[in-house]
Amino acid sequence: MTITNEKTFVADISNLDEKGSGQAVVWRENELGNPKKLKLTIPQTLPGEKVRVTVDQPERKRRKAMPDEILEAHPERLEPACPHFDLCGGCVWQHWQYEGQLKQKTNHVKHAIEAQGFDPEFVRDTIGMDEPWRYRNKMEFTFAPDGSLGLHEQGNFRKIISLETCLIAGKEMVEAAMEIADWVNVHQLRGYDKDAHEGLLRHLMVRQSFATGEMMLALFSTEAPAGLLEEAVQDLKARIEQKFPQVKSLLWLENTDWADRTQSEKSHVLAGRDFIYDEMAGYRYRLWFDTFFQTNPTQAQKLVEIALEMGQPKNTEKMIDLFCGVGTFSLPFASRVSALAGIEIVETSIESAKRNAQDNGITNTYFLAKDARKGIDQVLESFGHPELLMLDPPRSGAGGKVMRKIGRSKPERIVYVSCNPDTFATDIKELEPFGYKLEAVQPVDLFPHTVHVECVALLTRTQNNE
Repeated sequence: MTITNEKTFVADISNLDEKGSGQAVVWRENELGNPKKLKLTIPQTLPGEKVRVTVDQPERKRRKAMPDEILEAHPERLEPACPHFDLCGGCVWQHWQYEGQLKQKTNHVKHAIEAQGFDPEFVRDTIGMDEPWRYRNKMEFTFAPDGSLGLHEQGNFRKIISLETCLIAGKEMVEAAMEIADWVNVHQLRGYDKDAHEGLLRHLMVRQSFATGEMMLALFSTEAPAGLLEEAVQDLKARIEQKFPQVKSLLWLENTDWADRTQSEKSHVLAGRDFIYDEMAGYRYRLWFDTFFQTNPTQAQKLVEIALEMGQPKNTEKMIDLFCGVGTFSLPFASRVSALAGIEIVETSIESAKRNAQDNGITNTYFLAKDARKGIDQVLESFGHPELLMLDPPRSGAGGKVMRKIGRSKPERIVYVSCNPDTFATDIKELEPFGYKLEAVQPVDLFPHTVHVECVALLTRTQNNE
């Protein structure tokens, strides 16, 4: 143990935190000359590395600082491919070989379920991508007060990093975003100042279907596209029509709320329609600007395939799909069961699910806009007990009350799709008293170069628990 009263330390990275940053402990003299432990968070480092780091305020117990120098590098360390990596918050692991990232994600899932008393051997190796770049079909960029377009700085949502490229977004999506950035600069349009709550342009959302090629561009603004903006808006429409014929939806969305979200109080369709078509697993979906849809279509297809393989739906069975969204999983399963009931609290998603089922000629579905816990009761009353139940909750998980409702509904098989291994593990622990056994957990990497990992799990009900 080396003790110093300096601000520069040599630190050994012991592990990574939940955001993918390295963790280290160093020792420093306090004002009485006694040793004091200092916990450091050091981004862009890997376990086992030795780094030199300078801490501005070492008297604080916990400090975050970038490494000054990598003294002993991890054997899997790489030179990041993106020129914005040092500042941008979009990726955290571009400095790590992809195989190392996948192992870390597998271990994360294993540790999460082991902490709840499950055997980590149930966890399979994480399924990665053959090409872990250009995988996102949706990006949300933010305008800085000066009108420049980019992404938030890592750990600082007040600062926007102006972008020249983005290696995790589709190439055409980035080109369209850069065209919008040039248009803003030519017309000297203001961005939105979050502190002063003034300015014009707030966000740019870009969506593109990898299956159909259709693209959506949605500008979020504090004003309507009229008056003094009319000339600029006409130029925008002309630029997009000439250079990006694949844009089938060009939207101007008014948002005057103080909350920093991509929401709309009033929508204006500048060109095309207010949605685009996408496809997954052989089914067609309509996507509006606020539709939740998996952002990595290549890996999402694998999620659907794994869920079907684990669930083994039969044409004699009834099924409930909790947190069904717009029917991403509902439609493939509905084609294989006798009847399916989908439950989702967001009414616009339920309306989309109904429309998507109709568009695909699926007639054995019933979609209910209701909270999951109350929705289960309503569906069970009219639908009866399902043989198969699937859930795909948000990052916060389903929660104990919902999981106990699921347990009491007695489905033979439960397929759980999760985007958070920790809440997943806590949730499935609630099913043990109801006689459910964990059979398998398959992690899938939908977000290369980030800490996030998705899982598909199967639980079955033992026959001796009636």
